[in-house]
Amino acid sequence: MDKVKLKALTFDDVLLLPRYSDFIPSEASTETKLTKNISIKMPLISAAMDTVTESRMAIALAEAGGIGIIHKNNSTDEQVAQVRAVKKHESGVVRDPTTIRSSRSIAELKQLTDELNISGMPVVDDGILKGIVTSRDFRYADDMAAPVSSIMTPLEKLVTVTEGTSQEEVKKLMYENRIEKILVLDDEKSLTGLVTMKDIEKSAEHPNATKDSSGRLLVGAALGTGSDTLERARALKEVGVDLFAIDSAHGHSKNVIDTIKKIKQEYKNIDVIGGNVATPEGALALKEAGADAVKVGIGSRFYLYYKNNCRYWSSANYSHSYY
Repeated sequence: MDKVKLKALTFDDVLLLPRYSDFIPSEASTETKLTKNISIKMPLISAAMDTVTESRMAIALAEAGGIGIIHKNNSTDEQVAQVRAVKKHESGVVRDPTTIRSSRSIAELKQLTDELNISGMPVVDDGILKGIVTSRDFRYADDMAAPVSSIMTPLEKLVTVTEGTSQEEVKKLMYENRIEKILVLDDEKSLTGLVTMKDIEKSAEHPNATKDSSGRLLVGAALGTGSDTLERARALKEVGVDLFAIDSAHGHSKNVIDTIKKIKQEYKNIDVIGGNVATPEGALALKEAGADAVKVGIGSRFYLYYKNNCRYWSSANYSHSYY
């Protein structure tokens, strides 16, 4: 019997022929719509797998202009911690910063800063801002049992800004006063956030980073279809998750469709990706359930975005969609 001979091509065998262009690479844009309400500068999203996406991957992708989806193969608390790590990594303003009471000891303060890997924090008693303490204040402290109030910079001596102050103005104040943190206050003089020089520098290093309206990195989280899904979704929403991904090996199923409906009903302001599907009927079913984007393909994966007249085609090895 004759042997079947197959022809294979390598990278060196293929050439993309260049054509005339009237723009330079720096003028090109790769920005695209991920969902109806979320745009990303780099069209790259990571799989919600425990071997692929946790906070480090999600941070790297968001800083580059993409987005990561934190996997669900863990407890709710663990997934929440991963999402929180991404949301707190880089911010124009750090919302809900970690605070400490003025009566706590310097030893407790040092332990807390070591555990959280931060250099200081606001001092707040019963919701009232008292001051701020930084590593410079406690680095050479002799009495570790002394209260935080003994080393903090009191409120009346602090440089603060109000909500809406530009990043350039904040940076100028930091340089003029030789400080690395500025507290953000509202009109009632209550603490609403914290700006650090570290966050300003990170922002400058990653101009294409994918961020929310508060300047925090965008991040998604996967959800299953089990009985604890709504509880998990609620906890993720509390730490600021931007996107839910509800997908399984067979997305054109009652459980996935019902879960998408429940999540969209409960969280109208959070976009949902549904999947995986491999047929036009499956894609349409998830769209009608409320999915803001549909994950198409089993194996190699692409995302399908819906407009009025969406066309779809698939092959054995890959699937595309276009409109």
